[in-house]
Parts: sequence; structure tokens; C-alpha cells
Amino acid sequence: MAQGNDVLVACPSGLESQFSEYRHTPVEITDRPRGADLVAISHIRRLADGTDIIHAHGLRAGALAALALCMNRRVRLVVTLHNLPVGSRAVRGVSRVLESIVARRADAVLGVSLDIVARMAERGARDPQRALVPAPPMAGAASTHHIEAAAQLRAEFSIADDCPVLVTVARLAPQKGLDTLVSAAEHLVAQGAHVRWLVVGDGPLHRSTQDSVTAAEVPVTMVGRRSDVSTFFLGADVVVQTPVWEGQPIAIQEALRLGAAIVSTNAGGTAEVTDDAAALVPVGDGAAVASEVARLLGDPQAVEELRQRARERSAQLPTLCDVTDQLLAVYCA
Repeated sequence: MAQGNDVLVACPSGLESQFSEYRHTPVEITDRPRGADLVAISHIRRLADGTDIIHAHGLRAGALAALALCMNRRVRLVVTLHNLPVGSRAVRGVSRVLESIVARRADAVLGVSLDIVARMAERGARDPQRALVPAPPMAGAASTHHIEAAAQLRAEFSIADDCPVLVTVARLAPQKGLDTLVSAAEHLVAQGAHVRWLVVGDGPLHRSTQDSVTAAEVPVTMVGRRSDVSTFFLGADVVVQTPVWEGQPIAIQEALRLGAAIVSTNAGGTAEVTDDAAALVPVGDGAAVASEVARLLGDPQAVEELRQRARERSAQLPTLCDVTDQLLAVYCA
């Protein structure tokens, strides 16, 4: 919320509709170094005239803003980092340079998980803090019950009443540990478990994951993108997430809010979100994921206890008001 302040959103062309309530101007920031970066730096420098605070989101946006403001200490620079650097050695090396640029100029650095906060503190960042990331409201979730949602899923996907339903909701990208998901499904099959695993979401690894599922002959259905995610969370016997890294995962926040029994890899800031309201296993360990899922499916009481803990934990998660309060404190420090 603008809180009475004059807000100008600088974003890539095509995203203006997401910020229709505010003034906006196009600033093109790509996912890797390009000649256009010089144009972006020049544009940010011009935008700084008459501005009190620039809040950049993402490492590259933060570094370009830092370069634009390197000779301008009047404007306060806040940078929120949403991911740890991943990729090749060269990519990670470039990221270290960009992190150092951000650390030297930013007045405050917010990280979506404590490992990012610690990393930026090592780089010498001033006032590194954990950013608060609330899950958005889920339309229609409150009007649906677990039994009703489960019946909808079983009818749509022709799942027998005695077959447990596992659900994963994720963008199908490397960060989400889809190879761990397939490995866990293989272990469940090898153990003789009779399950159906619904994977909701789309992304660059959709086809390769489908190929892996087909080759492994596991009972995983690639559902694709859906607007009724709450039905899947509510209808699942167990929600399973297998990321290799997360900040404050929105999907897990949504699942907690809906009282789901959750098994997840303990990636990034996941434990910061779940506390003891989910069964957490090591990152990349498909056997551990399968073992924890099998344990819960064989223990209805443990499932109900996790559901209750999830509901209790969801009441402690950050709200939009919490985020507003944090940012105003950072802006005015």
C-alpha cells in the first residue's frame, strides 16, 4: 500500500497491468548482463532525481540500482533478494560480484531466507534483515472441506477411494527438485505403496519431468497449471514438496493455511515457514521423502496432528500489514 506516499513502479514492459493502481515507467532488466544494462543504469539515475527511496527487487536489479546511485548517497537504496545464486561456476562468480556491489551501496538488504541474510552479512551488507513474504489470499478456499475436495479430485482423475492422493504444487523448474520427486515415487512403488501423485504447475521442466515419469513408470500425473490450487491442497492426503532451495515458499504457506499434512525437503527458508508443522527431510533424498510419506499414510493420527499443527502455524505467518510495517521501518531508518 502506498500509505499516502507517491509511488512510481519501474518494471519491464508488459508488467504494467500488475501495478495499475500506481504510476509506472518501463525499465528493462534482463536475466544476464547485456548492453541494455547501461540504458537501465542511466534510466534509474534519472529516476533518482526527486526520489527519496529506491527499492529494487532481485540481485541484478539491485546491482544496477547500486551502480546508478554510487555517486548519490542522498537517495536511500533498499534491495530485496529472492534467491540464492544457482547455476554454473561462472554464473555464481558473477553473482558474487553483484552481491558485493549491492552490499557496498545498499542502505538495507532484505533476504527472503536466513541463509541469504547470512550470505549478505558476510559480503559486508549494512542492516541485512529477513524479508517478510506473505502468501496471497486464496479465493474460495474457506468454502470447501477436505472431504468435498478429495471427492472432487478422485472424480476428476478417476482415483479409487482406497488410493491415497499425494499433491505437489510447484513451478516446474530446477529449483523445485523434480528429480527428487520422481525418485520418491520410485521408492514408494518399490515399497508396494498404492498411491496417486498429482503434480500441479507448469514451467520449463514440464516435458523432461513427464519423460522421467513415463520412463520410471510411476503413478504421477502431470496436471499442469490450475486456478483451483486450494482444491488440490484441501483434497490431498499428503502434500509433498521436494525443492532444492526455497525462500519463504508460498505453496507451503498456502498448504499450511488450508490445514494440509505436509512432507517437504528442508530447503532454504522452508523450516522458517513451517516450524514443526511439517515433516522435513534432507534435500535431494527421494528415499527419505518416500519413507516419511509412507509413515504418514500408515498413521492417520499422525496426519491429523500435522493438520492441526498446520492450522495453528498458519495463524503465525506474516500478513500484508506485517510487510507494510517492516518496509516502512526500513524506509524510515
